[in-house]
Amino acid sequence: MMSPRTFGAGGVSAINVGRRTLLKGMLGAGALAGLSACGGGDGGGGGGEVTLGSNWSDEVPKKAIADMVKGFSGGGVKVNTIDHNSFQENINNYLQGGPDDVFGWFAGYRMQFFAEQGLIGDISDVWSDIGGGFSDAMKQQSTGADGKQYFVPLYYYPWAIFYRKSLWQEKGYTPPTTMDDLVALSTKMKTDGLNPIAFGDSDGWPAMGTFDYLNLRINGYDFHKELMAGEKPWNSNEVKAVFDAWREILPFHQPDALGRTWQEAAQSLLNKESGMYTIGMFAGQQFPEGPDRDDLDFFTFPEIDPAIGADVVEAPIDGFMMAARPRNEDGAKELLSYLGTAKAEDAYLKSDPNNIGAHDDADKTGYNALQQKGEQLVSGAKSISQFLDRDTRPDFASTVMIPSLQEFIRNPNDVDGLTKSIEDQKKSIFGG
Repeated sequence: MMSPRTFGAGGVSAINVGRRTLLKGMLGAGALAGLSACGGGDGGGGGGEVTLGSNWSDEVPKKAIADMVKGFSGGGVKVNTIDHNSFQENINNYLQGGPDDVFGWFAGYRMQFFAEQGLIGDISDVWSDIGGGFSDAMKQQSTGADGKQYFVPLYYYPWAIFYRKSLWQEKGYTPPTTMDDLVALSTKMKTDGLNPIAFGDSDGWPAMGTFDYLNLRINGYDFHKELMAGEKPWNSNEVKAVFDAWREILPFHQPDALGRTWQEAAQSLLNKESGMYTIGMFAGQQFPEGPDRDDLDFFTFPEIDPAIGADVVEAPIDGFMMAARPRNEDGAKELLSYLGTAKAEDAYLKSDPNNIGAHDDADKTGYNALQQKGEQLVSGAKSISQFLDRDTRPDFASTVMIPSLQEFIRNPNDVDGLTKSIEDQKKSIFGG
């Protein structure tokens, strides 16, 4: 989850990408077409160079990918980097147009959806080599509905509410444990001249994290999974309660969110203009290494209903998949076998210490305080969700939920109309 930047290495042109415009869509599709030309093919064994499609486009993770690939002792690897959001929004065209041999993607439903359509390759034989290094939960998140493996995990990162310890110490703030406490704290922050909650949703997906946590705290994990699977109505009282709760705290969010990227919102936290921020642990990428990054801390999203509690954590898993018909299948599987090692994860996390290694043997001795706390949060969770746009169909997430949540941010006063619209569109996509 990174912001729009420019297209990266591998012969792809450097083109600035605007947000959610016709021009952007054209550029995104064109760039992916160019990227696809470097990979994909006849599905033969191949040989030589392997192409790796990377959506790690921000400076820190882009360097981490490059450092990790340097440790691969097989053939050459050509990394083709493209802006994260363009990659995500044009993934269907990318997969159908001849993708790279290996490419970055997400675990869980987002992987399973493409596996069922035959758009990604079975790597169960790779898992026979690397499987001993991953927990059963990681293997489950890498497995399709047919019982085969299609994904190699790299890292995960919890979503929580982040803040600067020094600012809170100066102001005498303490982490809230209930929604009432959060409202009281936000009110105090406003009187202190702060934006209580940093917020940037020009990219469309950040608001999903707030929706998910409100839904998980109000309706619970099982309801979340059923809602994402299209099995629960979006115009139900349960969903309306989520939007009603969000409407109550929306005035505490940084204004004009639709014109702000997540990075800009994180920078307002860095600059002590905002008091806290609901975001993933990757927010640390915006904090310079040293005292500023060491000053970053978080608390879990507070409890709303005591009967449900606050022991469900959003912790998306990022990693790699293989094209259904890679040009260099042998090389692709060799690369994936390397990417599924603790050595590869350690190399990545050394350059981007804002995530937690998925491999059981990842070197945790060098973890900073934030990584250690994040690992403890996830390991102690009763249930773990991926993220709205990873727990549901990708077409529903991109064409329905992104514009719907942005419409709610613009006009939070028509919850009935909004939820009816979402439900109507859901039925046309999921059927029934």
